[in-house]
Amino acid sequence: MSIIYKENMMDFYGFYTGKIFDAYKYLGAHVEEKGVTFRTFAPSASRITLIGEFNDWQEWEMNKVSDGNFWECYVPQAKSGQMYKYKIYDRNGNILATSQKVYSVILDCKTINSDEKYVEPTVRALTDVLGLDEDKIRSILSAEDTKNSQYQILKKQLSMDEKKAFEDYESPAEDSELSDAQKAERANIKGVWFEEDYLRSYPFNELANDAIGFTLSRDTADVGLESYYNSTLMGTDGRQYGYINDNADVEQTIIDPKDGQSIVTTLDVGVQQIVEKYVNGFKEAMGAKNIGVIAMKPSTGEIIAMDGGDRYDLNNPRDLSSIYSEDQIAAMNDEDTVTALNAMWNNFCVTETYEPGSVVKPIVMAGALEKGKISENDTFVCDGGQTFGANGDTYIKCAVWPDAHGTEALRDVIANSCNDAMMQIAAKMGTEQYLKAQTLFNFGSRTGIDLPNEGSGVIHTADTMGETELACSAFGQGFTCTMIQEINAMCSVINGGSYYQPHLVSEIKDSSGSTVKKFDPILMKQTVSSEISADIRSYMQASVQEGTSGTSKVQGYSSGGKTGTAEKFPRGNGKYLVSFITFAPVDDPQVLLYVVVDEPNTEDQADSKYPQYIAQGILSELLPYLNVTPDESEDGSVPETELWEKFKGNLVDVSGSSVDEQGNLVDGNGNRVDLEGNRIDENGYLLDDNGEHKLDDNGEYILSTHIITSTGDSSSGDTLKEAISDTNVPAPPEEDESETTENNDMESEGITNEEAGLD
Repeated sequence: MSIIYKENMMDFYGFYTGKIFDAYKYLGAHVEEKGVTFRTFAPSASRITLIGEFNDWQEWEMNKVSDGNFWECYVPQAKSGQMYKYKIYDRNGNILATSQKVYSVILDCKTINSDEKYVEPTVRALTDVLGLDEDKIRSILSAEDTKNSQYQILKKQLSMDEKKAFEDYESPAEDSELSDAQKAERANIKGVWFEEDYLRSYPFNELANDAIGFTLSRDTADVGLESYYNSTLMGTDGRQYGYINDNADVEQTIIDPKDGQSIVTTLDVGVQQIVEKYVNGFKEAMGAKNIGVIAMKPSTGEIIAMDGGDRYDLNNPRDLSSIYSEDQIAAMNDEDTVTALNAMWNNFCVTETYEPGSVVKPIVMAGALEKGKISENDTFVCDGGQTFGANGDTYIKCAVWPDAHGTEALRDVIANSCNDAMMQIAAKMGTEQYLKAQTLFNFGSRTGIDLPNEGSGVIHTADTMGETELACSAFGQGFTCTMIQEINAMCSVINGGSYYQPHLVSEIKDSSGSTVKKFDPILMKQTVSSEISADIRSYMQASVQEGTSGTSKVQGYSSGGKTGTAEKFPRGNGKYLVSFITFAPVDDPQVLLYVVVDEPNTEDQADSKYPQYIAQGILSELLPYLNVTPDESEDGSVPETELWEKFKGNLVDVSGSSVDEQGNLVDGNGNRVDLEGNRIDENGYLLDDNGEHKLDDNGEYILSTHIITSTGDSSSGDTLKEAISDTNVPAPPEEDESETTENNDMESEGITNEEAGLD
């Protein structure tokens, strides 16, 4: 392949200034005397390749020309009308999904049966070369309903090599050593056609399976991006077939196909691999009913990683062996299998709704500040809980009950994750303003993410929200949302107040590589002021430095975080959903990460450290990968962060300790130990070698300071408690989308796109 550069064939300045209306004369595919020149305009591209029938679908590099924004390639063997395949790329050009060219074997029975001398050579070729069933072929050729058919599919998804092998057999080379009789026999192979088709393939197998999705049939995409953008990705089939005319000559009819288009995703393979590494590690170390993770760019709404928990091979999506044993699969009936497959294919991040817990507290506080119901100088007194009802017969506890947090500034409320103070803040807002704030942050409505089957969650209306429901909603119980709703709302809170529509696709390209549509960030509304956004970031930073989020600390980087521990309904069943949302750096957030662990596999599920372990591991690799400057490092280097002990053995080798069935760290004798190998009791108090409690100078039990990973900035080795079983917390409303979207008609006080100066 040679490259020819064509300079000064277009007024580039005029092109940039919008004064050129015949750019097609320079861009696109241009047939020349002995080949085709391909050119495209792609200023943001890091790499463009050309693939098609002319090069056996092998990638050929295109070269930058002119000012580097234009790309060009000359292909001497290319011809007019040849086809190209399409691909899905990540933001860095990695192919996440592609179309592999395959073929269907078509049998023209009428042609074969037109002369008996065609039958045996054709049947022999199909069986000997392609390994097709002889009885099946003869049955199709002789059956009354098919013997005169000109279109019978014998086999689908033949490879290019198999097709070529048949063609070489059918038409041997002139210098072939075959006898004249053999050549004559092969000349009588008739009525076999190969129809082009495309099979979706996924080079990374299970990577980002929830977001990418898959196809189970040629023209139907089932889940993920494959489903949402199916009409874009799918071209129009062409068809080639033959028939015998009145002169007994074989003629061909060709219907030209139309190429599909490519989508360029915002997903980053490197980020996705980091996310899945730590999710997989946690699953091995402890396990959970489900784990969800989303990584997002706060300034644009771009999703750079998404993991819904379940692993399956996109190239074999019906294989349940990654989740179920052989015996379990064998015991499933058809209904059980369908249920299991749908559960595995479900994207937890966008479909499942749940009570979020305390991760909503910064959002609620931001809404109260924005509406002027509280000020940054306000303080609140936590005495352990709040009493509700006309007779004072309903008491909602704070997590530290029967203790209390005392007097707290707003930063303390977030750092301590105080339910009592949040209930007081909700009371100051009142039902009407609180519901307006929820609507402002898009709870109760879909975000519009470009993935199918998005859930909407359910929030209260003015008719269903009493004082208890209002109070509990302030700490994330009594209503439901999705992961994408929560992280998108939080993006606006920490990025200066801009609520962007979340998305996974940045561009659509045609078969020549030219951009036909670019998806710029869509600002939906302004939720809070930049000043309030800065305040909330500082409060969430305090949560990492001295509060419930201390376990998440990544050395060298400032970060903000908020934990969430939601008791699932019915209350008192010991089942919790724990979560953590975090961003870094504090002053200029480059990434926002949200981790949800649904029912961790441990006796005490109400522990927000579990999602923090995952988040800390991810951020420790993600921030350097994204070239984020370590703003708390004096020399600019990235200090090592001590990760969760139980990751060892799942991420690296384990030595000296193991994990029991309850998820506790134990020594070789089965005794519970802390991270330094010291014996402890079930409450974390130190024991001597004889199993007796160690005492301090005052005769008190000594609590281990190494029960969790040391975080450096946290003064305590343990995180603060933030959940307590409370049967007085009401259940969320029933999942009724019409009630949520139609009856909750209070208008948001955010600005519209038009008001923001957007199209």
